Amino acid sequence: MNRELALLEKLEKDLSLKQLQIKSLLTITQAINDNVSGEGLFNMYKSFLSWEMAINKMALFVIDDEGWDCATSIGFDPSRQSELIPLLLEHNRLHTIKSDDDKQLQDFDIVIPVFHKDTPIAYAVIGGIKEKEDLYNRIQFITTITNIIAVAIENKRLFKRQLEQERYNREMELASDVQHMLIPEEMPKSEYFHLSSIYRPHFNVGGDYLDYIQFSDRKFAMCIADISGKGVAAALLMANFQAMIQSLIFQYRDLETFVFALNQSVHRITKADKFITFFIAEIDTEKMTMKYINAGHYPPLLYMDGKIKELNQGCTVIGAFDKLPEINEEKIDLSSNALILSFTDGLVELQNDKMEYYGDEKIKNFVKVNGNDDPDTFNAKLKEEIDDFRGEQEFNDDIAILTCKIF
Repeated sequence: MNRELALLEKLEKDLSLKQLQIKSLLTITQAINDNVSGEGLFNMYKSFLSWEMAINKMALFVIDDEGWDCATSIGFDPSRQSELIPLLLEHNRLHTIKSDDDKQLQDFDIVIPVFHKDTPIAYAVIGGIKEKEDLYNRIQFITTITNIIAVAIENKRLFKRQLEQERYNREMELASDVQHMLIPEEMPKSEYFHLSSIYRPHFNVGGDYLDYIQFSDRKFAMCIADISGKGVAAALLMANFQAMIQSLIFQYRDLETFVFALNQSVHRITKADKFITFFIAEIDTEKMTMKYINAGHYPPLLYMDGKIKELNQGCTVIGAFDKLPEINEEKIDLSSNALILSFTDGLVELQNDKMEYYGDEKIKNFVKVNGNDDPDTFNAKLKEEIDDFRGEQEFNDDIAILTCKIF
């Protein structure tokens, strides 16, 4: 009779435990379906282990974009996390802690790892299980609940990352649209001069900029710039920079005053957080003269009478200082058929499969061989040479090229 009563009591306990497990599973899955926050799920997990499973020591660690974090705990000091995580990473299946395990684990009874494929996404350490009866079943159920919670949190993290990636992609599309609107699609061509450009942004969005301003049939300015940074910030700064150029160039007809005012305008916006390398040349085809200022930009090349001259006079970069300490404008008399090649540093830093740089000498040699061509032909040959040189290598920076021929 006593044996039958004991068996009946055990069956009642088993049934009660099963009912509790089913109720807990339904509650947690309903919470997941209701998109309860991560904090809410962790509180449910903690409450379930503490009240329903009578656990008095527990810590749950989950992985996020910044590393491992103690999401919830019972009777555990989260400051010990850095000591515990390396020990937990050694386990890829349920582990019962033994006396020969590290002393840091001795406060616990079991380690529950949760993996996604071959990657750990959570670890739970459980200790102080008060109810020893049907221990195996209890541990199995705790493992199940841990897996459900951990996977739900990982799915939230991945979904958040997906949303961030989609937002980033939209921002990149916006930046690319802004950028393409600012780069002239067609360059001017007349009996006095001819401009031609190449523009290849890195990953569709870059910080390179080129433009021209025409004052009359015989007089114009050409400019090229490299804005520090990438993405929306660089595209917005580029839009502001273009507006500043278009406004200030007509207010200050001498280049020194123009560059001085341009620097102040950029510095006021960026607070020296970003800077711009900049080259501008004003060309008068009637007087056959060129005035230019190079503000920290890679020196353009002037090919004239079979010789190459680097255009390196000017000042430091735009936007780094409130006031430019010194500005040097150079004036050059041009001869017929002179060619000016301006470019950003993405051209000289282009690498091939042997990790060799395109470099200054290759550019100068190319100019000497092809400097008598018209700009469109010159740029077409330069594009072909660039592609042949890099082979299978991707562009590792933006490339902007502005070529001008004076007739």
